[in-house]
Amino acid sequence: MTRRYDDKTEYFVDNLAQGVARIAASRYPYPVIVRMSDFKTNEYANLIGGKQFEADEENPMLGLRGASRYYSDRYREGFVLECRALRRVRDVMGLDNVIVMIPFCRTPEEAEKVSEVLAKNGLERGKNGLQLYVMAELPSNIILAEDFCEHFDGFSIGSNDLTQLVLGVDRDSSELAFLFAEQHKAIKNAIADLITSAHKKKRKVGLCGQAPSDDPEFAAFLVAAGIDSISVNPDSVLPLIQVVAAAEQEQTKR
Repeated sequence: MTRRYDDKTEYFVDNLAQGVARIAASRYPYPVIVRMSDFKTNEYANLIGGKQFEADEENPMLGLRGASRYYSDRYREGFVLECRALRRVRDVMGLDNVIVMIPFCRTPEEAEKVSEVLAKNGLERGKNGLQLYVMAELPSNIILAEDFCEHFDGFSIGSNDLTQLVLGVDRDSSELAFLFAEQHKAIKNAIADLITSAHKKKRKVGLCGQAPSDDPEFAAFLVAAGIDSISVNPDSVLPLIQVVAAAEQEQTKR
């Protein structure tokens, strides 16, 4: 796979940059949010050569993943390659519509560490218009939303992990599937609280989970709560546009 590359790391950087650029170019100049890697240890272990580098964790879902990897000695050099790829997309290819998003960031202190690593690798927030977003998928992201606003320009709600961690339900457990509900009042309250806190600090909030595509009522709730953007499955675009339009019309009547 890397035969034509003298520098094997260039294979990774080149392929990642081209993949991101293909999407960013198709939407230019509109913003394209790129989530940095969020594989778990067991997922990395299943890749070619992965078992040589990954620890065996009892609970990978809550282990070394997302932001904690980026400054960890176990993955820092890999994250440097991710940064090189995005810097190439933004600074060399000129696709400065790319926004960098950090997943599974547990605390504001961790946000600060990751920001420092990004800046050292040419991705400094505010420089050349670079924006940083954070996934909102942990209760701490909601409870300390205003503190996270000091480090990020926006939030993208990961409703799957947020539901899992608010309700304490393993999303992969068939035994508990009946308890896993993104439409639960606890989740809706958390989302509404985040939107209120973020907007107070003039930060945008989007949602990238499956729920709006599956449940029109949940989509209408998001509109009423003031969400800035909603991700949609391709086969749900047209019906969801109608749901959102109706919900926005209902808001104007109030």
